[in-house]
Amino acid sequence: MRLPGRPLYYLVVVAYLVGAVLLRISDPFPVEALRYLGFDLYQRIDPAPPVADKPVVIVDIDEDSLKALGQWPWPRTRMAELAQRLFEAGAATVAFDMLFSEADQTSPEEVVKRLPPEQAALVAGSIDPAAGNDKALAAVLAQTPSVLGISLSRGGGEKPEIRAGFAVAGDDPKPFVPDFVGAIRNLPALEDAAPGAGSINWIPDRDQIVRRVPLIFRVGNQFVPSLAAEALRVVQGAGSYVLKSSNANGEEAFGAETGLNHIKIGELVVPTDAEGAIWLRFRPSDPGSFIPARTVLDGTMPADAVNGRIVLIGTSAAGLLDLRATPIDVAVPGVEIHAQVIEHILSGQFLARPDYARGVELAVMVLLGLLLAVIAPRLSATFGAVLGFAAIGGVLVAGFLAFDVGGMLFDVLYPALVLILLTIGTALYTYREAERAKAGVRRAFQYYVSPDVVDEIIADPKRLELGGEVRELTLLFCDVRGFTTISEGMTAHELTRFINNLLTPLSEIILKHRGTIDKYMGDAIMAFWNAPLDDPDHARHAVEAAEEMLAAMGPLNEAWQREAEAAGRTMPLVRIGIGINTGECCVGNLGSATRFDYSAIGDEVNVASRFESLTKEYGLSLLMGEQAARLAGRDAIVEVDRVKVKGKTIATRLYTVAPKDSPADWLASHRRFVGAMSAADWETAEAERIVAAAAAPAGFAGYYERIAEKIRINAANSGENIPQMAD
Repeated sequence: MRLPGRPLYYLVVVAYLVGAVLLRISDPFPVEALRYLGFDLYQRIDPAPPVADKPVVIVDIDEDSLKALGQWPWPRTRMAELAQRLFEAGAATVAFDMLFSEADQTSPEEVVKRLPPEQAALVAGSIDPAAGNDKALAAVLAQTPSVLGISLSRGGGEKPEIRAGFAVAGDDPKPFVPDFVGAIRNLPALEDAAPGAGSINWIPDRDQIVRRVPLIFRVGNQFVPSLAAEALRVVQGAGSYVLKSSNANGEEAFGAETGLNHIKIGELVVPTDAEGAIWLRFRPSDPGSFIPARTVLDGTMPADAVNGRIVLIGTSAAGLLDLRATPIDVAVPGVEIHAQVIEHILSGQFLARPDYARGVELAVMVLLGLLLAVIAPRLSATFGAVLGFAAIGGVLVAGFLAFDVGGMLFDVLYPALVLILLTIGTALYTYREAERAKAGVRRAFQYYVSPDVVDEIIADPKRLELGGEVRELTLLFCDVRGFTTISEGMTAHELTRFINNLLTPLSEIILKHRGTIDKYMGDAIMAFWNAPLDDPDHARHAVEAAEEMLAAMGPLNEAWQREAEAAGRTMPLVRIGIGINTGECCVGNLGSATRFDYSAIGDEVNVASRFESLTKEYGLSLLMGEQAARLAGRDAIVEVDRVKVKGKTIATRLYTVAPKDSPADWLASHRRFVGAMSAADWETAEAERIVAAAAAPAGFAGYYERIAEKIRINAANSGENIPQMAD
């Protein structure tokens, strides 16, 4: 497989990662929504557990209470009675998640205003101006630690009156705090009476899900606490808030203005984000935290239900439209979110998104992306994908552990999505490169080795050394005898057809026996075994291929004779000579940087070629060297002579293959004949030659005739070494 070395690959990867970083920095809504989806998944997998001691209780103006006591709004005297009963039952503070911005229309003085003048005149005298419904509620608020809700508006309104003071440590946080134009206030008499007032506003994310809850707002230069924060201040009897922002003592901002860091509410120190909001770890809606308002008023509320607790008065009635979506609930009463904010702060188990979170997310995304881009293509497409998804799984698990153990929110879905796409792209690239490599291997070898061998190379490319290596090969050279004479009687077209008809079946035989065709040289073929794949039986396979090639010449000659007769011309008998040698050679992609062939070079290649040339001198169709004969493992291989080939100082033994049905007496006499020649016993050699020639199978007659001349020469020059043989 080729490694990803082309600059274009890395350029695409870097461009992709740079684009992903820029997209995250610009943070369009789909990216933001994906981040919030990840945060929501954390909470759905592991929401906050229910609070055991229930420090906050909700008095719920629910559907049953409305049926029992009448439609909303209730008279202020009833609300005063509700608050009074709660304080009498031990409530630490009572906060109203509602507005009292208009006078109670059921109060007598308001009813008189709607009567005809004559009737109003009769009733007015009997009405006590100090005994109105709103005054009754104000009297209760003035005597108890109570908190009213106010609604901030961006479309106008009054300036809110806040009882609490605000101290700022560090940079001015106003530019970071959510700002409004004005407020919808409660009746002045009620606000003057209540010890506290806090905003009941929400700032949901763009998908209208409440995830972060501000503890502080701003109207102009006036800070306004949230209802939950004000309830905590009032219950502690604290008079002010301390806002700690960037560059305050103990707050590191490195000189930059980064907004709020902490808000101190009495003795409670609450870490916040730059805007003064907290990320809320929601718990599932808990019906046990709700007490129906009717049970408070009719006296059926459990005796200790609110004792020592912060009480929020709100509504879960669908018709009153105070329902909100959270990461784990489609719709919960807004008052329950206020309750969970208070529980969250009191528990001290804060959830935060660190200032450095985005930097960490981008760094992890880029580093893992580059690592995958470098490593994955060096693996198979499958293992590269496994590595990529393992890295993605690690990111997801790390993000969840940071949430579950450390209370920190890290965005893992966007980096995971970027890495998923990168992994898919890298896997496709790896697959494409692997297919290209396979196609290259197939193109390079389909004409030189059998399809089965090509499939083995493709299945395990590591078995292929394409750069060149030294290994033992068995080499085969095949050439046509008398080719010049044969070609003289043919046209160029006929000669081409003849060559193709000859080389095609011979090549198929070589490939069939797992050989590799090195090259064609006119009418000659060079092939070798034991490369590119290991072949322990390379010599045997080469000899078997040579035997089958020789056997194939019979049917080929018959076909050529029939064609010649049909064309009215003669066709000489076509014979081939084959030389086989085994030895160490250099094999691999040899040539130039722009053009190369898979080939073998070395001295043993030259020897194999000379063995093929010697077949003409010995009158045999096949000659092989000693190493090839030994490794072939055949009983019917016989020695024919010893010669010195050009460039060698030591005589080389020559062998050939005898027919399988060769007579035993011939084999015995032939071995005696060769033994006598080796001992330079020329007289005995001649005698044994005559005996062997008489019993020799077909194909050896020419050999014995030619060897007789050598015996006569050596006999006449006894005492001399074996003469040098020409190429």
